Amino acid sequence: MNIEIWSDFACPFCYIGKRKLEKALDQFEHRDDVTMEFKSFELDPHAPKHTDRTMAEILAGKYRMPVEQAEAMTANVAAQAADVGLTYRFDTMQPTNMLDAHRLTHFAKTKGKANELAERLLYAYFTESKHLASIDTLLELAADVGIDPEEARPVLESDQYTEDVRSDHSRGVSLGLQGVPFFVINNTHVVSGAQQPAAFLDALTKAHEEEVTQKKNNNPDNGCSDGLCTF
Repeated sequence: MNIEIWSDFACPFCYIGKRKLEKALDQFEHRDDVTMEFKSFELDPHAPKHTDRTMAEILAGKYRMPVEQAEAMTANVAAQAADVGLTYRFDTMQPTNMLDAHRLTHFAKTKGKANELAERLLYAYFTESKHLASIDTLLELAADVGIDPEEARPVLESDQYTEDVRSDHSRGVSLGLQGVPFFVINNTHVVSGAQQPAAFLDALTKAHEEEVTQKKNNNPDNGCSDGLCTF
């Protein structure tokens, strides 16, 4: 069973949704048969790499609200994050363009480290207030999950994997994605948003039942051979 996860490192609900999925997987009987595949979806491809504005000020400008209201909004999201064991530091967060972080994750996929790096990047951004457009910072985070920084540096100093990031985005849109997080299980079941673990568990269970049924239907003998059936 495969789970495709469309996400952006700038999305607070993506990290929360990831934790809720993991909680569901802890309860899923067939957890060992599940693979997860990170997919890129930039919420703001035109975001600047550097800004002097706080997250609250950015949100206030985006949604045309007072900064105080934006601060209350981020406090509410931080409380939701705390409910799943995450610590969000909106006061010291460094908003940035996430293209390089996404490109690095695609490179990490070639090393079998994409999921580990995605987790490390999310933690670095939301909890440690790391600047995810800094090449040196990204290389340090790559090293944390066992990726050779000297192999990763040429990727970050070029435009490698940019088309992979764009391709993920386009495919997500073709699937009806309008925001992230967005989870597709076995290409058939969709969970949109940071829903409760029960919603993920229900989708996982249904996808598994369908997978078992399909395997049975694809068996040409269906348990029978030479005129003899064994059950």
